[in-house]
Amino acid sequence: MENGGTQGKRHGVLTEKSAINQGDSATPVIDAVKNEAPRPTSDLDATRLGEWMKHAVPDFAGPLEVLRFAGGQSNPTYQLRTPGQRYVLRRKPPGQLLASAHAVDREYRAMDALGRAGFPVPRAYALCEDESVIGSTFYVMAMVEGRILWDGRLPDSNPAERRAIYEAEIDTLAALHRFDPAAIGLSDYGRPGNYFARQVARWSRQYAESSGPRYAAMDRLIAWLPQGLPADRPARIVHGDYRLDNMVLHPSEPRVLAVLDWELSTLGDPIADLTYLLMHWVTPTHERNSLAALDIAALGIPTLEEMLARYLDATGDRLGAPLEWYLAYNLFRFAAILHGVAARGRAGNANNARAGLAEQRVGPLAEASWAFAARLGA
Repeated sequence: MENGGTQGKRHGVLTEKSAINQGDSATPVIDAVKNEAPRPTSDLDATRLGEWMKHAVPDFAGPLEVLRFAGGQSNPTYQLRTPGQRYVLRRKPPGQLLASAHAVDREYRAMDALGRAGFPVPRAYALCEDESVIGSTFYVMAMVEGRILWDGRLPDSNPAERRAIYEAEIDTLAALHRFDPAAIGLSDYGRPGNYFARQVARWSRQYAESSGPRYAAMDRLIAWLPQGLPADRPARIVHGDYRLDNMVLHPSEPRVLAVLDWELSTLGDPIADLTYLLMHWVTPTHERNSLAALDIAALGIPTLEEMLARYLDATGDRLGAPLEWYLAYNLFRFAAILHGVAARGRAGNANNARAGLAEQRVGPLAEASWAFAARLGA
């Protein structure tokens, strides 16, 4: 997405957001992510980092142990351990990067502002833009203890618990979108107006400029999407990758303790976030956490229509275009992101060996997107 100028990949051209990759998240904040514990690493200078934290992080006391989480296509993520506290560090990856990508400073700014306003995010302790400390810009945040639920079927929950968790998810999104960005110091966090026009152009450019196979459905979507753009509405803070496994839930209650992974955040149309979340109800069934083939009534999971109505009731908002247009857009965006992930993997500039597998998912997502366009007469 975009901010006002050179934004990070979350709002920048060519983003390869790891949380959109099958099974990988860029912001793990508990000890076990996909049952994989963080591992010791030597790619950060723990001594130099510890010296910086003494001055930048309140009540920091070493010694410091640095471990790295294995997942992630975008901003490498580390767990920092001391005898009395644990933290999470997010950094720009080293090496040659796409223009304006990986702006962890924006992640930090969003979480800092939202946390001060009372929205559930990890506490943002400090940002470091001095690359001499660890080799790239980074920030340190609190590690939030709780549950990250990777399986949208919620196999460890009963139907009532599943419904409560999904309702907490949509209610938290509605709460995010009720903030006036200017009231919390984020009035300049993105460009106002023409949000979807700029987004369609940006992701079309991402697809066109990324190396790799071409897909007829993507070309048709690039021509069709601009013809049905929703009308502008007041900008809100858009998360950009809002979904169940980008949040920490209370260990035993259906309550959101922290929303994670703000690297795609910007100002924009809140319906983009809403319909990105709703996309999980219609994604191809081979996609991780697709709900399309599940008996959601038996599972207790709300329907797409119930989630949509609950959000609109909570925000007083309305759709600015047919729902099918938004779903087509989000599936197109998803395909364009994965196409970029695959291109970055082929270029050897990805920190996860699975990057190349992303290409296999582009075609089915593009076809699913075009199916929604066809419903509207495309």
